[in-house]
Amino acid sequence: MKLVRFGNAGQERPGVVDQQGRVRDVSGRISEWVGEAIDPASLAALSATDIASCPIVLAGVRLGPPVPTPGKVVCVGLNYADHAEETGFELPSEPLVFFKSPTAICGPTDPIIIPKTAEAVDWEVELACVIGRRTTGVSEREAMAAVAGFGVANDVTERNWQFERGGQWSKAKSADTFAPLGPWLVTPDEVGDLGSRRIWLQKNDVVRQDSLLSRMIFSVPRIIAYLSEFMRLVPGDVILTGTPRGVAYNKFDPDYLRPGDLLRCGIDGLGEQRTQVVH
Repeated sequence: MKLVRFGNAGQERPGVVDQQGRVRDVSGRISEWVGEAIDPASLAALSATDIASCPIVLAGVRLGPPVPTPGKVVCVGLNYADHAEETGFELPSEPLVFFKSPTAICGPTDPIIIPKTAEAVDWEVELACVIGRRTTGVSEREAMAAVAGFGVANDVTERNWQFERGGQWSKAKSADTFAPLGPWLVTPDEVGDLGSRRIWLQKNDVVRQDSLLSRMIFSVPRIIAYLSEFMRLVPGDVILTGTPRGVAYNKFDPDYLRPGDLLRCGIDGLGEQRTQVVH
């Protein structure tokens, strides 16, 4: 299934994308994509019901992030070798973990707002993984059973805040709208082989990032198992799994984001975002 949330910001309702690509309103069955509703067993049971009997949502409705504000957004840095090389860092021997404020999350077509003191706002298209059940101390073999679904994310980052303001990553990545998520969350049964999928980003119609998920250093099961050693993962938690080569940072003349820029990014089979940059 493809899970969505539709409607005005702060008033979204849960929906499912049907076989014809139409959004169906499932708010009569599910109050929100949280807690037990996104447990893999609950999603499998919902998938077995007649979704076609749910009301069709008007075409063109705004899609919000496919899950509401999570308890935490956990990020993995430098998870593609080519990105580590372009940013000048050594390859990590273990997943490099940091956090992004949950309040940074917005919808897949909501504008990216450049904060007042920001001067070096960069892009990072990433695979997002949403946890569907309480998870602690799992093995890699057990890890995928905890996944509610996968989606597209953009880990927007202010590089001056990241490297010139105390060397602390989370504050560089946590401004409002710095985490567009969606358009939908695709359940694992529909995703199949992740590794063969292309991940890409265009800035003003020019391809800037173009890679395959198979090029990640640490796989999704490895990341989940690793995180679960150190923290409890709960339903709705979002994990961002790293970005490939092609960001603006460390270029000879970095072309950071400016008002009026248009970003398109996506992952094959997981959807596409289209976001305008504004002040």
